[in-house]
Amino acid sequence: MAEPVPKSVLFVCLGNICRSPIAEAVFRKLVTDQKLSDHVTKEDFATFDYILCMDESNLRDLNRKSNQIKNCKAKIELLGSYDPQNQLIIEDPYYGNESDFETVYQQCVRCCKAFLEKAR
Repeated sequence: MAEPVPKSVLFVCLGNICRSPIAEAVFRKLVTDQKLSDHVTKEDFATFDYILCMDESNLRDLNRKSNQIKNCKAKIELLGSYDPQNQLIIEDPYYGNESDFETVYQQCVRCCKAFLEKAR
């Protein structure tokens, strides 16, 4: 069996203060040496294999930005597209309560595990 090719992943949400840090923390727990950027840079499109967004607004914005990058190698997707429970959007828990953060955490665990299984 061939050794899996390492993947680099960037998680993105509106403020990068709730959902994407949770997703990244879950992902870091499952694998090491990942990076979280406060803002997506032009270099990120050429550096990362995947940019995983939390909602459709992030996806739309990043797809628009990627069209301006000559050497874009990143596959831009919704992290929720990997959710075995088909919860496509990872809702922002910022204005919610503690249980909303737990919901985001559980969804990120499911999605990251499924992503890693697919990436093997």
